[in-house]
Amino acid sequence: MSDNILPEDAAEASLVGRVWVPELLSASGEEIPGGGPCVVLVRDGVALDLTPHTPTMAHLLNHPEPLKLLEAEDLAPLGPIGDIIANSQPAGRDPRKPYLLSPFDLQALKACGVTFVRSMLERVIEEQAKGAPERAAALREELSEVIGAEIRNIKPGSPEAAKVKETLSEKGLWSQYLEVGLGPDAEVFTKAQPMASVGAGADVGLHPSSTWNNPEPEVVMVARADGVIVGATLGNDVNLRDVEGRSALLLGRAKDNNGSCALGPFIRLFDSGFGLNDARAAVVALTVEGEDGFVLKGDSHAAEISRDMADLVSQAFDCHHYPDGLALFTGTMFAPIQDRDAPGQGFTHKMGDIVTISSPRFGALVNRVGNAGEIAPWTFGTSALMDNLAKRGLL
Repeated sequence: MSDNILPEDAAEASLVGRVWVPELLSASGEEIPGGGPCVVLVRDGVALDLTPHTPTMAHLLNHPEPLKLLEAEDLAPLGPIGDIIANSQPAGRDPRKPYLLSPFDLQALKACGVTFVRSMLERVIEEQAKGAPERAAALREELSEVIGAEIRNIKPGSPEAAKVKETLSEKGLWSQYLEVGLGPDAEVFTKAQPMASVGAGADVGLHPSSTWNNPEPEVVMVARADGVIVGATLGNDVNLRDVEGRSALLLGRAKDNNGSCALGPFIRLFDSGFGLNDARAAVVALTVEGEDGFVLKGDSHAAEISRDMADLVSQAFDCHHYPDGLALFTGTMFAPIQDRDAPGQGFTHKMGDIVTISSPRFGALVNRVGNAGEIAPWTFGTSALMDNLAKRGLL
């Protein structure tokens, strides 16, 4: 992984993230064993330490004017961002040098599903197939013919959507996934616990019981505590299709496993040159490269989303509060169906797959697929962060 994970206009972008720095001193001047996380600004190819001004990413994003914090002139360099990126893969990492983390720390990590027609149909297929990929191809053809043309241009929650629901119910084709895809209420679920996400270069994890799974490339909205959207990034909402297909009540098991929430590489803050409309227009590309020589490519056009990104954030904040801010996956239209092994079996991951999720103005989120029980465990939680920052005199 090289520094080409940066956005193509990185020189003009307001990019912030988090880096693990192995050599840090306590407030009393003693070395902190193992180091700790720093909030950084990427400027002119260098990672600059924002932590003295904003000890956590939550502090930065909740600041009424986060862009002003980026103007500080006393930001210490932590090293060339290219070197930090190159050291971010677990294999071959030099533990004595800095490496990338997920750009999020204390924020709630939530996700919206079934926000694109294509993904909605795939969820119905998962439900009908009961977790069996060999049944998916026939179901896909049948449902696309019956449902696809009717719902492609219908606004969720509209009178037209209600009529489609009535028609499909009469045909015995209504589904819980169509309810959240066409009904008034979006699906909003917890993707992972705060502090549990991984960043660019890290291994992502699949539960070892799953035999049908896939990446989900998405644009992720970044909101502060009052619901105002202040930036965006890329995410991989790793999904176990067989587990969720057996029962929607297994959504937590299908979505939240060690390493299953990847975010980054950096948060792009909204400024005069980049805003919500740019995120709405993003084209997110996906490439999967397997050790077996298999290559999968596809893309997801955010403009084809059924529910506006701002509406999804609003629904997430409806009757709930996120005092440390919110990272919200907004869904994907891309569901890989290309056969990998046998005809009719569709796509599923294999250990060692390299997943690249990219968009020109966000950069690239690159991760290697591993077993959730064998990749690096999540051990640095909220209490560890608070203890670390307190030792450094930052709290």
